[in-house]
Amino acid sequence: MKPVHIIGVPLDLGAGRRGVDMGPSAFRIAGIGDQIVALGRTVVDKGDLPAPIPETQRPADEKKKYIRDIARVCQKLYEAVLKSLEAGAVPLVLGGDHSLAAGSVAASAGWLRRTTSQPLGLIWVDAHGDMNTPETSTSGNVHGMPLAALLGHEPAELAAIGSSPSVLPQHTVLVGIRNLDEREKERIRQSGVHVFTMKDIDREGIARIAERALALASDGTGGIHVSFDMDVCDPSIAPGVGTAVKGGLDYREAHMVMEMVADTRRLVALDLVEVNPTLDIRNATAEFGTELALSALGKGIL
Repeated sequence: MKPVHIIGVPLDLGAGRRGVDMGPSAFRIAGIGDQIVALGRTVVDKGDLPAPIPETQRPADEKKKYIRDIARVCQKLYEAVLKSLEAGAVPLVLGGDHSLAAGSVAASAGWLRRTTSQPLGLIWVDAHGDMNTPETSTSGNVHGMPLAALLGHEPAELAAIGSSPSVLPQHTVLVGIRNLDEREKERIRQSGVHVFTMKDIDREGIARIAERALALASDGTGGIHVSFDMDVCDPSIAPGVGTAVKGGLDYREAHMVMEMVADTRRLVALDLVEVNPTLDIRNATAEFGTELALSALGKGIL
């Protein structure tokens, strides 16, 4: 089995509320490294990338707050993930807000293009679409924009990381969506990405939706990057997240997604983002996220 490289990204410049910068520490307190070792994998904790805090920076552009600082962190993450992939490891990126995916996903895509000449399949598991641009965003918070950048759109500072576009719409699948801005809805409908909302999951069941999502992300690609925002889970089981929305995945549904990811044996890298310990209850969300990482890395029930 491939070793796992843990990369912490204590970034919360992209979020509207402070606290997700403590997410990587919460995962480590939950024992994520030791538990992955117990699966029989070698683990190397690469520590945390340096990331500035909002109190020491200026938002600059209100339509894309802190964009230059965020882009610098994402560029460092791009280089760190690329290095881990080149070393034959599975990067496990712990956030931090979801804007970090502009760096991690771009690295997975670039590495696959170089080593297999194939594109990357992306599964974006999230309550939100993260496909706003500075023009459509009502808040200017960049954690709502990384997927737009990865598809080659604005913000240009994030889209420029690696080769743009990092992913193509036909290889991009959103799962668990249930909270979209009005203008973002139109962008998503026009984009060509595949979307499975919570309504779809309620109607068809998580096993069927995960099966379809993985098939779409695997079709014609060299591997899959899973970018998992903990706010896709219902707040009753994941209270400590950056932007909680009722009506999310339940405990077994979230595990089913990750277990089926493991079954494909096509996982290139995994992001776990938006854990906010200041809103959590006894570190429950980071502990749950740790369990989900184990499922994605092959821990089975039997």
